Amino acid sequence: MAVEGNVVRFAHPGAGAPERARRLVPGRLLEARLAKRLNQTELAAKVGVSRQAISYYELGEKLPEPDTVRALATALDQPISFFTRETSAGFGEHSVNFFRKVGADTKRRNLACEVLARWFSQTAYAFDGLANYPAVDLPSFEPSDAKSPGYEGEEIEEIAEAVRSRFGLGLGPISNVVRLLEAKGVIVCRVQMEGENVEAFSFWSGSRPFVFLASEKGSGARARFDAAHELGHLVLHRWIGADEIEDKVRLKEIEREADRFASAFLLPRKSFPNEVYSPRLGAFVDLKARWKVSIQSMIYRCKTLGIFDDLQVTSLYKQISAKRWRTMEPLDGPAGLPIEQPILLRRIVELIIETGRMQREEIAQLLAFSPTTVEQLTGLPSGFLTSPVQTVDFQPSLKPVR
Repeated sequence: MAVEGNVVRFAHPGAGAPERARRLVPGRLLEARLAKRLNQTELAAKVGVSRQAISYYELGEKLPEPDTVRALATALDQPISFFTRETSAGFGEHSVNFFRKVGADTKRRNLACEVLARWFSQTAYAFDGLANYPAVDLPSFEPSDAKSPGYEGEEIEEIAEAVRSRFGLGLGPISNVVRLLEAKGVIVCRVQMEGENVEAFSFWSGSRPFVFLASEKGSGARARFDAAHELGHLVLHRWIGADEIEDKVRLKEIEREADRFASAFLLPRKSFPNEVYSPRLGAFVDLKARWKVSIQSMIYRCKTLGIFDDLQVTSLYKQISAKRWRTMEPLDGPAGLPIEQPILLRRIVELIIETGRMQREEIAQLLAFSPTTVEQLTGLPSGFLTSPVQTVDFQPSLKPVR
């Protein structure tokens, strides 16, 4: 590869092959900037050009000089080849993203999430020709009342029970929510978005569902609730349009519905109440160890099901505040319940490398992303794509070579 003038040149594979020239793709520059959550002024300062210059580059009205190309690639943590390649294919059109929590600076964060969602889908799609993903096995629901845009509480309870039945879960605790989603055809990643007030989001790409877990919190129980919440969106809200997501009042209703689903899915009303033997706060520590749901969520579930009255619930919440359990409960943190990690994409990549289908350096080149980006989206350990091959302990099936 060589940078000459405003053109990046790549050699065709094979000895003596002629060279072809590729220009920077403006949309790729925009994607990389949004993914880094930078505005044009901030990127310009990092690169040493004017904001107007960045705008011209993104519009395709001007091409950056070779030194500027290198500076852009460095500032945005992507190889130069990323900026010269058209957007990769995915499984199909994307649905709206359901964000698990919004706050200040929502627009910048949501734009970054939209880019990361596309990159996540493109990454998974790149391996679709090499590996057999689990078949999608998710039911889809709509409110029974055609005149109402939302679900009633009883309706959500019944839907959660129907989903558990379809998955063959019985009435006991779910051992691993993330692995369950992957087994049902949902592609999952966990990528921390430092400094952002977003915990998770989900979307469909064509007929393939995705869950992006972005929480920074150290609570395995709350992280499981995030995953169950996103499952709620996938089965309850596939028919939702962007107009409803943009309506703040309706969005709150949608989020409450997903919360109610997650609570009912993780703590079935036909079994969980039988194990609530005391309104004392200490009793919930043992229940948390068994059900892997936060103490605060279990107390709220008890309120929803009428197990405790308002006075008992208020007393329990006061005790939680007094013990400073609002943000960190017993069984949270490194020594507590583990954070459930996705394994499907990671082990597919490991197997592709181990079987010689592709070399480590070819994995990142397949998508033109930086090795770090691919490692994050697939759950690979940091440095995996530039270090010796590791042994796999999971065997997804690969498609035969054609």
